[in-house]
Amino acid sequence: MNKTIIQMLIDSSSEYVSGQHISDKLGITRAAVWKRVSKLKELGFEIESVTKKGYKLLSYPDILNKELIEIGMKSDFIGHSVEVLESVDSTNDYTKKKAKELVDGSVIISLEQVKGKGRRGRSFHSGKGDGIYLSIILKPGFEPAKAPFITSIAGAALVNTFNKFNIQTKVKWPNDVLINGKKVAGILTEMSADMEFIEYIVLGVGINVSGLEFPSELKNVATSLKLEGYDVKKLNIIWQFVYEFELLYNLYLNENTSEVVNILRNNSSVLGKQINVHYMNQIESAIAVDINNQGELIIKTQDGEVKELSSGEISIR
Repeated sequence: MNKTIIQMLIDSSSEYVSGQHISDKLGITRAAVWKRVSKLKELGFEIESVTKKGYKLLSYPDILNKELIEIGMKSDFIGHSVEVLESVDSTNDYTKKKAKELVDGSVIISLEQVKGKGRRGRSFHSGKGDGIYLSIILKPGFEPAKAPFITSIAGAALVNTFNKFNIQTKVKWPNDVLINGKKVAGILTEMSADMEFIEYIVLGVGINVSGLEFPSELKNVATSLKLEGYDVKKLNIIWQFVYEFELLYNLYLNENTSEVVNILRNNSSVLGKQINVHYMNQIESAIAVDINNQGELIIKTQDGEVKELSSGEISIR
């Protein structure tokens, strides 16, 4: 019920919401509404109460704790079970260790990662309080070949999330989200599966929110929302991202990939550009031509060969 009250107050923007309206919506007395609003105030929500007008949300704390995060979730099932950690090696590693006991759609969030990681074993800078470091466990029941598209869904969901806050981003295929050419968010998808069955997928997302300094090797390639002039609460980003991801994920479960692919095409940092494709022992020059309905990058090599990349490392020349 607290969740519904908060959502009603957030949705009303700067308008008052009458106690009677909340009472009717929840099927409780106005006295019970007052008690619940008082509880929210204790959690740090600044709510104005005016006789004959009702309640207006003035501000709320940007504190990442389980109760606050769960209160604001707009999704149907992802994020209804949340665990918040002070510090962890990696939210993905922690989630994988607990995979058997976690329900589908559980979200693990840490205030800090001491060994945050990206693709190919690279590290992901994860300073305490500087960003959002979360993992979502999924148990979809489809074949392993369909798992790579989860990264595409996450990329599209991040674009939609940032758009809600008027932040223009681009996706550098397959797993980086950029602002002004610098990385502001990264995606890491891992799974446990046999040839025919996925036991689980762990989607890891790291977003640089308020950090002002990066290690010297990252200063020219990484940024944060704060450095780019954006002041957005971490709670708002988490709530919106989980909501956007679930919408697109549900489409995928119903065999619809076009929405995700269109978002990626329209917000790509690489399409139409000369790129280098980095293989284990060689680098191949090509043009990034398109993204197909499986989320694969279509490239055309210098000798005219057209290839489909389902994963890999690329750089813009």
